[in-house]
Amino acid sequence: MDIINMPAHVGIIMDGNGRWATARGLSRTEGHKEGANAVRRIITHARRSGVKVLTLYAFSTENWSRPQAEVSAIMEMVGKYLSKETSTMVENGIRMRLIGDKSRFSKSLLGVIEHSEELTSDKEDMLLQIALNYGGRDELVRAAKKIASLVAEGTISPSDITEKLISDNLDTKGAMDCDLIIRTGGEKRTSNFLMWQGAYSELYFSDVLWPDFDEDEFDRAMQFFSQRQRRFGGIK
Repeated sequence: MDIINMPAHVGIIMDGNGRWATARGLSRTEGHKEGANAVRRIITHARRSGVKVLTLYAFSTENWSRPQAEVSAIMEMVGKYLSKETSTMVENGIRMRLIGDKSRFSKSLLGVIEHSEELTSDKEDMLLQIALNYGGRDELVRAAKKIASLVAEGTISPSDITEKLISDNLDTKGAMDCDLIIRTGGEKRTSNFLMWQGAYSELYFSDVLWPDFDEDEFDRAMQFFSQRQRRFGGIK
């Protein structure tokens, strides 16, 4: 792929696992398993393409309303994926961190997450952010509470609150803002994903269901981005 203007930070709303499975007479869990294969190939392709930050929306704060069996299966798959793939991330220079509220995770899943984050903490080729129990509004509320605590204890004053301070108290601290958000599965909304970091993201909506999302469709999204004129409120 020869693209001059590659996005540095790509966020993907991975939608369509359930519909993919239903269309084939399979359980939704089977759809999520096939979706994990798509995760693997897109991480590999994004890194090779020169993407520096890849953020994958795996499970939202609203997804807890799904059937318990499906929720449990997703959490189990995340743990198995990290256990299996962390060594590959290390070999390929990929740093992994989880963004979202970790308070509802089991001790075993937390252990796997923390182990993966620790082993990959010094890798610099690409940052992989997995959004699990994540919601943009929830992230902003948690950041506001942190900042309010700093004000209450006298560490800062209200006049010290800046955009940078807010960014530094988000789960994505230190990562660049998102250049391109991709949503698969045909829906055309951002669903509470990277609300702060995606303020100026270009949006690419694909009809392809996530398990079928491949390198070619990823490249089409990159071509779309390369043709955009990003003005950030100014004039070109």
